[in-house]
Amino acid sequence: MVVGGTMLYLKILIHGIFPAPPVDMALRQSLNQLAKERGREYLHQRLKKIDPEAAKRIKPRDIVRLIRAIEVYELTGKTISWHQKRHHFGKQDYDCLKICLYRPREILYRHIENRVEEMFKQGLVEEVEKLLKMGYKTSLKSMQAIGYRHVIAYLEGKHTLEEAKFLIKRDTRRYAKRQLSWFRQEKNIVWYLPEEKERIKSAISQFLEK
Repeated sequence: MVVGGTMLYLKILIHGIFPAPPVDMALRQSLNQLAKERGREYLHQRLKKIDPEAAKRIKPRDIVRLIRAIEVYELTGKTISWHQKRHHFGKQDYDCLKICLYRPREILYRHIENRVEEMFKQGLVEEVEKLLKMGYKTSLKSMQAIGYRHVIAYLEGKHTLEEAKFLIKRDTRRYAKRQLSWFRQEKNIVWYLPEEKERIKSAISQFLEK
């Protein structure tokens, strides 16, 4: 049983992923150096010329995916979008039951609002301050996550505390909306409200008895 994770993780688990080329450390170091010297936007513009489709999906701040997309092209002569379309998650390696829990949108958004307020009450600002004092760089992918990057902007004086809260709530709602869109595209997902425990148990029992 697998619980949680984004739709992309589940797709990779169930369908596999295209056979990507191994990392070329010399090329990766060269691209990282370019990002330091000329900025992430420079690399993003380079990707846009190579693979406009991938450049639409990958933001300049997502340096890991940005560099990997350029790497794949440099190493194979084909864009990462080409590889992904060719694979297209066609083959399914496992027989599985896919259950997705959902809430009506207004309830989901209310939960998000309350969760963000609780995160601040539980010490989100202090947590980020501690991580920065420990030497974690703001450029790290983990420090660019929703919540962390907004608090960093607050600590740098770019936002007020209320603006940071507003942006975290907004971006979390957008993230939730994107995830729901992903799940709706997946075939054979069964949707339940969290309260429908007996129906969920019944569906699992029937699947295991097949």
